[in-house]
Amino acid sequence: MKCLIVGTGGVGGSLAAFLALAGHEVCCVARGEHLRAMLGGGLKFRSDIKGEVTLPVYRPGAVPAPAAEGAAPRPYLTACTSGECRGRFDLVLVCVKGYSVPDVAECIVRAADAQTIVLPVLNVFGTGPRIARACPGARVIDGCIYIVGFVSAPGEVTQMGSVFRLVFGARSGDGVSRPELEALQQTLQQAGIRAVLSDDIVRDTFAKWGFISAMACTGAYYDVPMGALQHPGPERDTFVGLTRESSALGEKMGITFREDPVEANLRVIDALDPMSTASLQKDLKRGHASEIQGQLFDLIDAARAHGVATPTYDRVALKFRR
Repeated sequence: MKCLIVGTGGVGGSLAAFLALAGHEVCCVARGEHLRAMLGGGLKFRSDIKGEVTLPVYRPGAVPAPAAEGAAPRPYLTACTSGECRGRFDLVLVCVKGYSVPDVAECIVRAADAQTIVLPVLNVFGTGPRIARACPGARVIDGCIYIVGFVSAPGEVTQMGSVFRLVFGARSGDGVSRPELEALQQTLQQAGIRAVLSDDIVRDTFAKWGFISAMACTGAYYDVPMGALQHPGPERDTFVGLTRESSALGEKMGITFREDPVEANLRVIDALDPMSTASLQKDLKRGHASEIQGQLFDLIDAARAHGVATPTYDRVALKFRR
């Protein structure tokens, strides 16, 4: 497949590496020092699943000559800014932060035609419909991902632990057929990604939103890695309280969860690397732009609109409003 990764951070960089190592043609949209480092020295990928590998990175149009006849082609990537990106792709994976969606909408439109599948895997709820509105004519489905991945240095992405699960699906009217979704699932699975085709993507993206919100807000509130949430104590109690409040919101919105959200979220938390932290926590600590609006305040606003009490979220929000 010809794949475009819009946003080559921890999630996008991990997806790019897995797809390129499986033999797919992958172009990465990145910017700044991270892009310059990749073009200068390749993408250094440190993965608990794949090991350590450096993938050569080229400008589009400056790719290496094909391998000699009979020789296996060496995986590589191309990379450019969103403004430089040109051409049509089979798959567009949108991996930017929620606040960056308007900045990449034009790039997505240029990359997509009537056969392209656009799959966002963001950490906030409702991004599929939002991107579809911003990118008229594109076939946008929806998805979410469970992974610990981050940019550990310019030109370097680290993926920690064994959790790498991508859940995706289409809503009525998205224009993507079931056979296309199944073919995409097979492609992702053959690349080593645990791809799950959802029968209710609204439910599954809401469940991920609830999980990432509880995880990131707890970690940021106490400024601790995930290991602190894996044992009895105030951190784990806060995580459970946030999960209960977000799941109460989901039920008010008509979502029927596949299993008890507390049990499901604790199972995921307990499988994470104890030293891992959420990107929201990292961004706040560094004073960078963050997704605190989408992962904290938007959830509180939605709960207010549906008459759901959120005492644990309110306590967390007090710290960050200050």
